[in-house]
Amino acid sequence: MKIIQVSDLHLVTPGEPLFGSDPLARLEDCIVDLNLHHSDADLVVFSGDLTDNGEPAAYAALGERLEALVPPFRLMLGNHDAREAFAAVFPEALGADGFAHSFADMDGMRIVLLDTLEPGRIEGRLCGARLDWLDASLADADHALLFLHHPPCPIGVPALDDTCLADAGRLMEVLRRHQNARHIFAGHVHRLANGSWGGIPFSTLRGTNHQSALTFTGPHAVSFESPAYAVILASGGAVTVHPHEFPVRDWG
Repeated sequence: MKIIQVSDLHLVTPGEPLFGSDPLARLEDCIVDLNLHHSDADLVVFSGDLTDNGEPAAYAALGERLEALVPPFRLMLGNHDAREAFAAVFPEALGADGFAHSFADMDGMRIVLLDTLEPGRIEGRLCGARLDWLDASLADADHALLFLHHPPCPIGVPALDDTCLADAGRLMEVLRRHQNARHIFAGHVHRLANGSWGGIPFSTLRGTNHQSALTFTGPHAVSFESPAYAVILASGGAVTVHPHEFPVRDWG
């Protein structure tokens, strides 16, 4: 099974720049590369911060560009997103409870997409309703891959760590109850990082437009390292992750 993770598009109103680059053009570059090399992917997961400020025009542009993507895809929300504006373009992505969470079973693996958006907050949250949904979704799965926008634990970069998942302990209680989570995939931090949280491997990903500088002191700083997506290969509970930098047109 092959899954692609793409994160942190930060789309704005088409034609407007963000940090001196065109986020929509970067998404187009990503889609071209995915179609060229991974048209056989079973699923592409866009793990949140689809827009920079929940702009309706940005979601409309996203919908138009995704028509060119060959593999099937699912969309998640991050702290820069707005559920109402998102739902106006992608109504099928929200469940009856109003959250953008879902799961899919593929080759003996349950792919679980969590909604960690708490409007008005930078850090992620999982309310009781979402935790109950996760609990039920994991109950009959042998192996599970979890996708969420906010990392569940610090990655060692102080400027980023205060904005991760705020109530991660409650998430861990659910995961320990089921003992079937094989890997956690997150975005949000705009960095390639990997580690282990409570014995569960995790990885984070760069965005498609701009990145966070690797600074272990001081405030957050934007960097322009190459954008990347992750190629995830999974079989029988085994998981391999290949971060891949994709080529883009000249900045600006």
